[in-house]
Amino acid sequence: MRLTILRQIPIFQDLPPGALADLAERMPALSWGPGDTLFSAGEPSEHVYVLAAGQAKAFRSTSTGQFTSLDFLGPGDLLGSLTAQDEGRYPETAVALVTTCALRLESVVFREVLLSHPPVALRVLDVVVDRLHQARSLEAEQASATVTRRVAATLLRLADTFGVPGERAGTTLIQLPLTRADLAAMTGTSAESASRAMSVLRRHGLIDSGRRWTAVLDRPGLVAAK
Repeated sequence: MRLTILRQIPIFQDLPPGALADLAERMPALSWGPGDTLFSAGEPSEHVYVLAAGQAKAFRSTSTGQFTSLDFLGPGDLLGSLTAQDEGRYPETAVALVTTCALRLESVVFREVLLSHPPVALRVLDVVVDRLHQARSLEAEQASATVTRRVAATLLRLADTFGVPGERAGTTLIQLPLTRADLAAMTGTSAESASRAMSVLRRHGLIDSGRRWTAVLDRPGLVAAK
């Protein structure tokens, strides 16, 4: 099972079969229940995790508990410290949203793989660069777009990553426990402003939402939302 999972992870697809099998043997499978913490910001970054099943969210927070950044992760995503820039500490906290399983690799072994297999290192660099690009795009978006536009854009991104076809043709269901605090952290606004923006989008028939789900009812309308 571990080998099958690793074959589906893009950064490991250039590893020779023998090296991939050896890596699978060195990665135990762990599981967490909803609300369990995989690791916390500030702890020694001793492991890298490959999410095999379930959902998690990774976030950074202030001393008052407010989120300063947040991302949702699904099967195939990497969690933990991918570079040496985190000074040996996890830069964020990761929490399971549902029953979640991941393969765990020691950070030392992960770096050995990067040194021994340059194609893997290049793929990891692509992941890091892509995350940096997304962060900068979000900063630009937050600086210039209205809250409603930012919330709409965030829902579209989540729909592209986690969405499944809804019961009605042309609709998309995002099965994530997306709280107003989560949405506020992802859009750089307050929970109250995020809630008002959701109400506007719902009133215009663009979305619907429940306790653990959000439905995109009109994607073109959501793209055009201001």
